[in-house]
Amino acid sequence: MKIKSYSKVLSALAISSLLLAACSNDTEKSSTKEKKGKDVEQVDTSKFPTKTTNQGEPIKGGHLTYGLVSDTPFEGILNKVFYQGEPDNQVITFFDEDLLDTDENYVFTNEGAASYEISDDHKTVTLTIKDNVNWHDGKPVTGADLEYAYLVMGSKDYKGVRYDEQMALIEGMEEYHEGKADKISGIKVDGKKITFTFKKANPSVTTGLWTYPLHKEYLKDVPIADLESSDKIRKNPIGFGPFKVKKIVQGEAVEFEANKDYYRGEPKLDSVTLKVVNPSVVVKSLENGDLDVAEVLAEQYEQAKELDNVELLGKVELAYSYIGFNFGYYDKEKEENVMDENPKFGDKRLRQAMAYAINNEEVGEKMYKGLRFPANSVITPNFKYNNKDLKAYEYNPEKAKKLLDEAGFVDTNNDGIREDADGKEFKINFASMSGSDVSEPLARYYIQQWEQVGLDVELQDGRLHEFNSFYDLLKKDNDEVDVYSAAWGVASDPDPSGIWSRSAEFNYTRWVSEKNDELLAKGISEEAFDDQYRIDTYNEWQELIHEEVPVIPTLFRYQLAGVNERVTGYDYLAGRQYQWHNVGVTK
Repeated sequence: MKIKSYSKVLSALAISSLLLAACSNDTEKSSTKEKKGKDVEQVDTSKFPTKTTNQGEPIKGGHLTYGLVSDTPFEGILNKVFYQGEPDNQVITFFDEDLLDTDENYVFTNEGAASYEISDDHKTVTLTIKDNVNWHDGKPVTGADLEYAYLVMGSKDYKGVRYDEQMALIEGMEEYHEGKADKISGIKVDGKKITFTFKKANPSVTTGLWTYPLHKEYLKDVPIADLESSDKIRKNPIGFGPFKVKKIVQGEAVEFEANKDYYRGEPKLDSVTLKVVNPSVVVKSLENGDLDVAEVLAEQYEQAKELDNVELLGKVELAYSYIGFNFGYYDKEKEENVMDENPKFGDKRLRQAMAYAINNEEVGEKMYKGLRFPANSVITPNFKYNNKDLKAYEYNPEKAKKLLDEAGFVDTNNDGIREDADGKEFKINFASMSGSDVSEPLARYYIQQWEQVGLDVELQDGRLHEFNSFYDLLKKDNDEVDVYSAAWGVASDPDPSGIWSRSAEFNYTRWVSEKNDELLAKGISEEAFDDQYRIDTYNEWQELIHEEVPVIPTLFRYQLAGVNERVTGYDYLAGRQYQWHNVGVTK
């Protein structure tokens, strides 16, 4: 299953991740030891390296081919202010980046394109962009470029989804967003320097501050409402990253050339070709040398591990799979999610029953070779904010049946299918996306498991939907979708508001509650500078999600990359900076 990306400071995967890392790299590499299930041998995930072992000297004039693994074209929204899908993010990573780097715990450092300082009262953040940081057209990256990103995202004409609660905390942002001011009073620019002043201290300023600039001089002639669809975003994007976009074959491939004036130093590769590769041919393409780097899906592991010319790298991914419920719609005028007065899945016992009816452990072991494992939360296990005391919903069909009985969903005509609490026919439309050989069997498995506890579930339109059309259904609040299976790539900021708040367009379930509002606000309050307070707050928030089940977290995952033995300098744990300028080929 491909991932929808939510990103504030980590590309994604994308994007769009939600947490402040507190684990070491060793935590990333540890997991289950090799064991035999009934009919599948589990993978010893502790053996995966995270960096290429090739230590050779890169050759001059080197070229690398990167496989963007997808069964559908990338959408081509090639800017972090506007993109939403992980495929687009993989393209962006080669030619553009954020101003601030992060450390292994995803906290900002001063080692990137800019440095930063925070005032003693934690209300003011000052970024200073380094002198040698230039756009690909030679123009310097300035504070005005970062300010322009905020002016775009805060505008009523902005069609993206990244204006959120944290941005609204900047002084003057709400007035600007409401059209009462032409500028954002809390943002001051002085050449290469930019200062943000917040109405109150926010602990996410060291992990979640938006530091991705927009080239103001290049884009200013395009109306904000037209930016996302403009050629300057989709066909001729400009960044300040290690490579320049040379040619785009829309949705299929991108040719990059080295940015020899890159501020970190000239890249070790002269050029890169990125091309979309169907998952079914990835392993063969790696074997043939047609690809140098590509994601390897869990179901392809057995074939990929036998390749003599490819090294498999692995890490715990900043992502989770989930099953979501449809509770309502997004009101664009009010800019908030609205729950239906009587949502079809309003009884949490029904949602809990559907969680108990599926065996995520078995899915992870048998369909994904042990490379996925049951998710206990919507906060991933890489980080200290994951509530380790919270247990994942375990497979318990008898408990599922009991909950359904209690909620009034009973079989009144003895046909094996339950009617609703009013004795009426109760059908569930289930939407799921394509993407790998496992996609359809997994969707059928969910349907079968729910039918075994008496629920009548049908696959939406009788088929799987490709990535872009699937999320189009969710974004447009298609009322024929009752339940859906999806995945989030999440960002390094622990604040989950960007996906879960009342105002978040990314909140595709449209679930809202006052308790949710309260806990999300506490998580970015001044009190949350006390780390234990913040941990306790997010533990309570996870317990709320677990009890109310607006989504069923299903699986956490290991992410694998197949890398040709000729590649050197590739670091799979480099965080949001993939450090492509360090990557070379030795032959």
